[in-house]
Amino acid sequence: MDMTTAIEHRLQGIAQLIVLKNLISKSKIIEYQNLALTNKQSLLNYLVTNHLATASTLSQIVAEHFNLPLFDLDQIDIDAIPLHLINESLTYQYSVLPIFVRTEHLFLATDDPSQQAIFKEIQFQTSFPIKLVVVETDKLQKLIDKVLNKKENQYLLNYLDHSIELDSSDLVNIDLKAADEVPIVKFVNQILLAAIKNGASDIHFEPYEEMYRIRYRLDGLLTEIATPPICSSNQISARIKVLANLDISERRIPQDGHFQMKLASNYIVDFRVSTCPTIGGEKLVVRIINTASIRLHIDSLGLDNLQKERFLTALGKPQGLILVTGPTGSGKTLSLYTALTILNSKEKNISTVEDPVEIKLPGINQVNVNQKSGLSFATVLRSLLRQDPDIMMIGEIRDLETAEIAIKAAQTGHLVLSTLHTNSAAETLTRLVNLGIPAFNIAHSAILLVAQRLARRLCEYCKIRPNDLPQQHLKALGFSGSEALNLYQARGCQHCTNGYRGRLGLFELLPLSKKISEQIMNGANSFEIQKLAQVEGMMTIYQSGLEKVKQGLTTLEELNRVACHDE
Repeated sequence: MDMTTAIEHRLQGIAQLIVLKNLISKSKIIEYQNLALTNKQSLLNYLVTNHLATASTLSQIVAEHFNLPLFDLDQIDIDAIPLHLINESLTYQYSVLPIFVRTEHLFLATDDPSQQAIFKEIQFQTSFPIKLVVVETDKLQKLIDKVLNKKENQYLLNYLDHSIELDSSDLVNIDLKAADEVPIVKFVNQILLAAIKNGASDIHFEPYEEMYRIRYRLDGLLTEIATPPICSSNQISARIKVLANLDISERRIPQDGHFQMKLASNYIVDFRVSTCPTIGGEKLVVRIINTASIRLHIDSLGLDNLQKERFLTALGKPQGLILVTGPTGSGKTLSLYTALTILNSKEKNISTVEDPVEIKLPGINQVNVNQKSGLSFATVLRSLLRQDPDIMMIGEIRDLETAEIAIKAAQTGHLVLSTLHTNSAAETLTRLVNLGIPAFNIAHSAILLVAQRLARRLCEYCKIRPNDLPQQHLKALGFSGSEALNLYQARGCQHCTNGYRGRLGLFELLPLSKKISEQIMNGANSFEIQKLAQVEGMMTIYQSGLEKVKQGLTTLEELNRVACHDE
């Protein structure tokens, strides 16, 4: 059954009425109904906006047919409209508006009284008997837009009033197109600025059928910070897309863009925008790259003394492959940038290939991968090898071709640093073998494997000692009685809200000794390699976390959230 036949088969309600009144022919109404569906409009709205029928004529035949009174919306006091009585999504989707309550009845303005299921739903929601009045389509749409926009603007203004103060001196160039900021512009600006001041790494703008919410990723976890009206989602999305120079009319395919905020304190914050069409609407995620808040110092990573020594020893070698592994958001990039900062000197030629460059480092040649133009990791690496490099950093080894170039470079007098997605340092070896790298090449090129996680740091202002420590469980983990007394738990205060403030690194460092290299060439699996590495003094991620727990820096609950006990 084709689309036209399907529509003709279910031709009813207002469409059927229009045909019966000889206002529009049956064939034309089928065509218009199809176009209205395509444009996501009601049939009546489509007819009026395209001048195929007048709003007054349509409202008269509808009122007459359903034996309902006509009502002039110009009489309505917008401030008295009881919009709070029904879900605004019903108003938005079905063009129905509560206009007042009289004689214990809720009066609804509609241009289509055939929507009986919706009216029953509203009656159920409000517990009011419903009385319908017919209004002109164009006036109804204008009033709905006006009412919802007023509600939206009031929400945005209320949010601004009760949030952080937005000083105009904070923003230098984010808003080039609106000197007198309208609420939506001011709201988006403040969401961005508050995210920076609260240390958020990402902002999620999420539309759903019944709600719209905004969340920050703070210390690795998402936290809801605002729930604007659903009708504001398109405006918020459009505002961010304008900033990121994206196509605001395109909502069917993903888009990527970026923009900058220059703060009055003379540093620049980068924002990377990713859009994705969902069934609820267009979701946006904004990644915040705030280089001013990043400390690229080895003591800021969270390595213990032995780990720090092993890390610096590997960086001091003239050639070899150093791999940092872990899931997305575990701090791998920060560790690599810290290593590059340590290595950076006037005597060395350092180059990076990244997707994208996240932190600009003076004195280091950084290249952005651009797959669309054919500038892949492998293409850039081949070029860099002809540029007399001493040290190369590869943002991520994703395929065999990139892995082979990295291994070859590490074997021919270059120090190479990169990342992989694995759960432990030892599993990195299995990952490389699975990519197609021979074991003997790994054994003769890799010099250090680092696995890491990020755990939330306890707030120093409010951390507390619990009274009911599970002593038996603590002893099983290796705690003595005196150590158990030094454990802390999160509480929450004005400085942190949830008991944690900032994050710290948990590491395992696996240097490739002669014995481990021999085991690799003999085909040992990751479990066997890890056991040998532990014999040689390697601390696992979980053991590293337990040390941080003993020092009162984090909690057992947080450690168990980010790392497995058997790691």
